[in-house]
Amino acid sequence: MPEKQKLPSEKRYHRYQLILSITEFVLGLAFLLVIILTGFSTGLENWIRGFAANDYLVLIIFVIALGIMEFVLLFPLSFTSGYILEHRFNLSNQSFGAWVWEKFKGLLIAGPLGLILLIIFYTLLRKFPVSWWFIMGTVMLLFSVVLARLAPILIFPLFYKFEKLKDDELAEKVSSLCEKVGMKLEGVYQFNLSKSTKKGNAAFTGLGKSRRVILGDTLLNNLKAEEILGVLAHELGHFKLKHIWKSMGLGVITTYLGLFLVSVIYNSTYPSIGEHPWTIAALPLMALILTLYEFITSPMMNAYSRSNERAADDFAVNLIGEPKSFISGLNKLSDQNLADRTPNPIVEFLFYSHPSIEKRVARLKMEETRNYNIPYTKKAV
Repeated sequence: MPEKQKLPSEKRYHRYQLILSITEFVLGLAFLLVIILTGFSTGLENWIRGFAANDYLVLIIFVIALGIMEFVLLFPLSFTSGYILEHRFNLSNQSFGAWVWEKFKGLLIAGPLGLILLIIFYTLLRKFPVSWWFIMGTVMLLFSVVLARLAPILIFPLFYKFEKLKDDELAEKVSSLCEKVGMKLEGVYQFNLSKSTKKGNAAFTGLGKSRRVILGDTLLNNLKAEEILGVLAHELGHFKLKHIWKSMGLGVITTYLGLFLVSVIYNSTYPSIGEHPWTIAALPLMALILTLYEFITSPMMNAYSRSNERAADDFAVNLIGEPKSFISGLNKLSDQNLADRTPNPIVEFLFYSHPSIEKRVARLKMEETRNYNIPYTKKAV
């Protein structure tokens, strides 16, 4: 019998990550089902009330206790996914201690923010048991806008060192490219992404006056200037074509719809656990319904995202006047990040927010003979 051919590294990496991701989702779902169906959540609430009388204190202890249990259950999977596989496929530069410290810092930031939202949610559930979902959706929208504005200034620097881009010529080209589409920048920065990973990354972050371009040192060391500009032109496509606002709008709609459906289903099911909607033991039921809703809607959101990515690709080659540098940049990033160029079509449909690299490159190569009149800029260049 002929020896079975070994899969390429990128195929094996993504197969392992997919298996771990699905397993983590199933276990998380099973955890919620078990604590609801066995009455564990009711028993936990009653036990906490034996030494805590205030409802909010009971809520906080309840959520922390369940959070610790879920963490213990899922930690082997997250550790394998985030640390072991990254080192096995030579993508990580982190020591175990550095990996733990980064996770701990993330918890120190996410914990208080999550606690604030939890208290707001529970207050709304008690005060407005019928309309809480609409008010909570509005709170989440405002919260996300404020966070997007402040994150580049207050949160990102806690994880990486940011400094003005040292390559003045590239910084000027990036700024000029942004000016062509009417984007005002606070600045162009580079950051030490290599302290954590060998993967390359670049992004536009912030809103309004805090908007900036950030380039990982791993990207700067691997891509040529014209390739970086091609990648950034794609991101500018999202800006000029208003994909960010459209995606936010769609996100707002799905959030309100999701919270409304959760409210309807929850109101008809919580009596099996507690006497009123704000029964703490019943809240895992709400988490279960929301998790299922996100699972169902995720492929639709991904399909919309992939259509935006194709439009942004078209915009990029129009803006820079040719597709070769953008294609070259995509190929280098694909190799650097160990991307699966040809994922299974079902996997791509369910889980990918971007079209596969193979499809993107093939589509862009078809555009090589096109006339580029750059219709999106303030003036023809």
